[in-house]
Amino acid sequence: MLHAFLHITVPGLYALAFYRPHWRRVWLVLAAALLLDLDHLWATPFYDPNRCSINFHTFHTYWAIGGYVLLLWPERTRIWAVGFLLHMVLDYTECWQRGIYLP
Repeated sequence: MLHAFLHITVPGLYALAFYRPHWRRVWLVLAAALLLDLDHLWATPFYDPNRCSINFHTFHTYWAIGGYVLLLWPERTRIWAVGFLLHMVLDYTECWQRGIYLP
């Protein structure tokens, strides 16, 4: 539950800190990065509390993360890229809490 809460509040804090004039719109885009979790739908089992998402699910692979880094350069995709990368960092912290380092 805390993990899901962080996926909403951390993007909000980021938007407030760096995009104050348009923080609501930016926060919605950053929070929309939760759509990356759609790749959990084709995982078997659907949910495993002991599994680390990083490098297991399709949109959480190192290749995908590299793509999100590349999306930082065009200004048009930068906010989406930050949202995706924040999502990866938050998912990795959950792995780290379970004792999984660099899955």
